[in-house]
Amino acid sequence: MARGLDRALSILNGALGQHLARTRNPLATEMALFDAGAALPLERAALSRAHPAASARAVVLVHGLMGNERDWRFSDGSDYGQRLATDLHLTPLYVRYNSGLAIAESGAQLSQLLERLVEVYPRPLEELILVGHSMGGLVIRSACHAASLAQAGWLPLVKRAFYVATPHLGAPLERVGRVVTRVLSAIDDPYTRLIAQVAELRSDGIKDLGDGLRDARHPVPLLPQIAHYLIAGSLVEDPYLAALFGDAMVSVRSATAGALADRTLVVPGVGHTTLARHPAVYAQLRTWLAQAP
Repeated sequence: MARGLDRALSILNGALGQHLARTRNPLATEMALFDAGAALPLERAALSRAHPAASARAVVLVHGLMGNERDWRFSDGSDYGQRLATDLHLTPLYVRYNSGLAIAESGAQLSQLLERLVEVYPRPLEELILVGHSMGGLVIRSACHAASLAQAGWLPLVKRAFYVATPHLGAPLERVGRVVTRVLSAIDDPYTRLIAQVAELRSDGIKDLGDGLRDARHPVPLLPQIAHYLIAGSLVEDPYLAALFGDAMVSVRSATAGALADRTLVVPGVGHTTLARHPAVYAQLRTWLAQAP
């Protein structure tokens, strides 16, 4: 029951999260760390209880649009974070947020959360590893950008960031949706215009996905002091079709833009959501993270 409610709230926030936040609706999700399905207070005592053997290296996982921390789970109940804890002694931390907010707003909130995390973490941190799925990767990029401008204390701890199915160059489906909405708005018919008005209610977070982080008003470069690793999926084997359609939501070109060849992975035959919990993705994450930063 709780899982179903969490899923419904995640979808609601992704679709209408900006409106919920503006109207101070109690259904709006506040960004927080989550542990075992509950918010984890950013207090040293709470973190110590949740992670009594906290490592000096922590991995922060950020879900995508309309998601939550359960999106990372395999069928056996484990996830990337838990497996990395077992295999590499990393401490996993899961962020839940209102994915309907503008990406820049979520990025600023994540930067503030990580600043507080470093202050109250049970032991001095040596490395913060960031892993984002889909929109979560854009939120990570935005958080790093905000931290760079503010000279936040947590940013120097980030040596590596991992982006799973992240639309760095934007998501084509959202751009198509914009065109369809404009066409419907131009038709002199009250019913089609009503449909267009309903479509226009989609959240700022969804609208931001159309451009990724290419909007000239919000330039968010991949910071050069961080090693960036990009992972894409492709439902087809043909390289030309894969470049266009990728995992059905994000093209391979968009998901791998800006990374070095030895820091990219394309997983064939895998759809967008499955990349958040796929054995091949985990195997590559483990390989990369086992290496010195």
